[in-house]
Amino acid sequence: MIGSQKSSKINSLKDQYGRVIYNRHELYDMLYDGEDISSVTEVDWHEDFEKYNSAIDANHLQSKLFSAVEKLSLSKEEFDRQNQSEWYMPQEYKELDVYSFIMNKCSDEPSVLDRVKQELTEFELRGMTNLLRYMIYLVDHMRKNGIVWGVGRGSSVASYVLYIIGIHRINSIQYNLDYKEFLR
Repeated sequence: MIGSQKSSKINSLKDQYGRVIYNRHELYDMLYDGEDISSVTEVDWHEDFEKYNSAIDANHLQSKLFSAVEKLSLSKEEFDRQNQSEWYMPQEYKELDVYSFIMNKCSDEPSVLDRVKQELTEFELRGMTNLLRYMIYLVDHMRKNGIVWGVGRGSSVASYVLYIIGIHRINSIQYNLDYKEFLR
């Protein structure tokens, strides 16, 4: 599901879950313009897509088949939880004790420990512990493979936990940034 890399004339919709949904006219334009449609996974169903899929099957071509957007009856939170559980990360990260990992990396200053405990509690209350696991894996992966990422952007720099993980390089305690700005 990718929308930002497509032509600027594309007006794809996002559903309540944030999934990008293309209509047939957008796909026609992308094909005529020679754009790569391999990342298009969900479309607003039209009989043309059924004809396309049938032709691909009948000719035994190894091309992309389109599928209709699945109607979901999940809350946005449940949708997010379900998708987070399907993220690829090695088993060691899936089983990682985030609390211990973070606490072992921060200083023993009482103000720092209090801040980290407060943030971790908020992450847990929001069901974002798996997200933290993934962020730890992502940073480890980027470091191991020499991938460069930015210093920090937006409200994420207000989180000291993300600073400890290495997502950004802004010490939010030093600059007296309120972590609630990130966790709104």
